[in-house]
Amino acid sequence: MNVIEAMKNRISTRAYLDKPVDREAIEQILDAARWAPSGVNTQPWQVAVVRGEVLRKLSEEFLRLAAEGVKPAPDYDYYPGEWIDPYKQRRFKCGMDLYKALDIGREDKEKRLQAALNNYRFFGAPVSLFFFMDKRMGKGSWLDMGMFIQNVMLAAREYGLGTCPQASTADYPDVVREKLGVSGQNLLLCGMALGYPDEAHPVNQYRTAREDVDAFCQWY
Repeated sequence: MNVIEAMKNRISTRAYLDKPVDREAIEQILDAARWAPSGVNTQPWQVAVVRGEVLRKLSEEFLRLAAEGVKPAPDYDYYPGEWIDPYKQRRFKCGMDLYKALDIGREDKEKRLQAALNNYRFFGAPVSLFFFMDKRMGKGSWLDMGMFIQNVMLAAREYGLGTCPQASTADYPDVVREKLGVSGQNLLLCGMALGYPDEAHPVNQYRTAREDVDAFCQWY
């Protein structure tokens, strides 16, 4: 697939086919992604590939914690404590467009709750990738991790696979580390649903808008 095409056609896939993903395909995706740049070639990324029974048990644990009202305790704050425009407006439109695609009304609290909990079901994907980084690394390594994660999503397109990067599946990092036997020295950045997209599902017709180049670029 053309690189520009892969970049423009990548979406956050939120519905997947009940179809397994071959280990070889995942290995090839990670083999391509590892060529991402990193400061002085530190290569800070660590990946846990979770499938099958382990994935099911993680999903059940997330849902149990949510049902019991256990407050998420991620390793870092993904979002700001206070929203300001234009970010507040973009966030609102993103949410409203998603609910519209799912045919969920503004007052339908139960359907909204189930839509949110679908994050903990990995949207039905057969694979989740969890991205870790040593807590001792500096802020520059966060940039490296972002470039690596983007490489994973773009490489997945070559294999006809969809992805959805998920901050939500890092809501309970201690649970993930315990279930996977990952050291507490490793910070959990996010998960990523991976699988074959259900192209017919309405949620996968949903698209978020992007600002024109002139809106964020100044020439000197």
